[in-house]
Amino acid sequence: MKLLKFLLVGILFGIVMTKSEAISWFRIQEMFRFQSFHMYGIIGVAVVLGAIMHYMIKSGGMKNILGNDIKFPPKPTTYKASLFGGTVFGLGWAMTGACPGPLYTLVGHGYWMILVVIVSALLGTFVYGVLRSKLPH
Repeated sequence: MKLLKFLLVGILFGIVMTKSEAISWFRIQEMFRFQSFHMYGIIGVAVVLGAIMHYMIKSGGMKNILGNDIKFPPKPTTYKASLFGGTVFGLGWAMTGACPGPLYTLVGHGYWMILVVIVSALLGTFVYGVLRSKLPH
């Protein structure tokens, strides 16, 4: 029964991604070329909602699905890793025209070639795990 909640949230997420056109390659290219505010608006709404949820979790003492307290680790003192990771993330986003969130929505729409991007993202995550001790943190 617990998994049904996640399935329903995933379906809702896919509908929101589709209706907001966040899965559109053209919208993403417009954003990276600074030709449209559309995607920046979507990202801005996500940041504001994330901040509100963060506040609610911290002040309300919310628990995760297993009943454990949700804890936030301390912020890093250096931003070198964030700058490097953000650059790699942005380059991948610009090259593929798809943010990781909507990838599965695109598969659901029948764009099977996006599976190459998903496999590449998983491979990149694996390589990161192998090289993690040698990277700046």
